[in-house]
Amino acid sequence: MPTLSCVRTTDSFPPGNRTSSRRPDMERTEVRIVAGSLKGRKVVCMVHEGMRPTPQMVREALFSILGNAVPERVFYDVFAGTGINGLEAISRGASSVTFLERDPKLSGDIEKYLARFEIREKGTVVRTDVYRWAERWVPPRQPINVFVSPPFPDLSERHDEFLKLIAMLREKMADESVLVLQVEDGFDLTVLGDIDNWDVRKYGRNLLLFLVKGIDDVASEPETTDS
Repeated sequence: MPTLSCVRTTDSFPPGNRTSSRRPDMERTEVRIVAGSLKGRKVVCMVHEGMRPTPQMVREALFSILGNAVPERVFYDVFAGTGINGLEAISRGASSVTFLERDPKLSGDIEKYLARFEIREKGTVVRTDVYRWAERWVPPRQPINVFVSPPFPDLSERHDEFLKLIAMLREKMADESVLVLQVEDGFDLTVLGDIDNWDVRKYGRNLLLFLVKGIDDVASEPETTDS
């Protein structure tokens, strides 16, 4: 199994959806690739209450913890949004990245940055509903990294579907693969069914949950809401 680095921080950082005086519902911001071959390159995006890029400190922690599990591995950026996590993975040596994003503007922007950074051969943008995609997904046989950062409404409005998605990804991916969830403080961890199998890290209001799939990793049934 890959060894996850024990880098931990509890630093707080400003939420990405602070409103501007010009547009109370939207804010233009830049996010920077932290390390690797694309270090310092910037992605410009508009953020709002329902979609915020992963804060830089959280991305630094994410990739520090993944460590040597990133280079030469396939990376899936699920609910890609701005695509900054997948771009960071490419910068740090991932063999390829699949960006899953339904919104045509966001997916188009990811394609734009793949072209601008001259890394088209490393990235594939799939414009799809993630839940339907997962049902048809045939993952590589070798270990992979899967990063899931759902839109906030999905955690409440599509609660049961989201838990089924996590269970499906976990079941299908190969042993020694790493599944990472990014959620916010207040998310009920017990709904995952076996939280003791997850490594939970807290960074301000953000939580990163890591699970390395292995032979002894037996998933429990997720807790769903009665109809």
